[in-house]
Amino acid sequence: MKTIIKTDKAPMPIGPYNQAILVNNTLYASGQIAINPATDELVTGNIVEETKQVMENLGAVLDAAGFHFSNVVKCSIFILNMNDFSEINKVYSTYFDNQNAPARETVQVTMLPKHVNVEISLIAVV
Repeated sequence: MKTIIKTDKAPMPIGPYNQAILVNNTLYASGQIAINPATDELVTGNIVEETKQVMENLGAVLDAAGFHFSNVVKCSIFILNMNDFSEINKVYSTYFDNQNAPARETVQVTMLPKHVNVEISLIAVV
């Protein structure tokens, strides 16, 4: 049985999908981009600010499901420019401790929704 996870502390989906789906003990969180849920505006100052908003949005989805970043087992990062990799990592690493960091891939793409620079999705378990 699946449970749809929805919170107003993260941006509402911009297409036909949900913020996350919980199946048994596994949470599948859709990709988040840097939309500030309080204003519904994109955070576009720089890649650090953008990544921080993405991670905060993911944290809100995790929280709505009763999970935490320590439950995350897999992340997928999609970036527009591989030159932003180290700056994204600096922000990302503040949400995970190195010894228990999740599995992950980072992929450079040619375009992302709303022309953002980074999108991150995750899978978490209890």
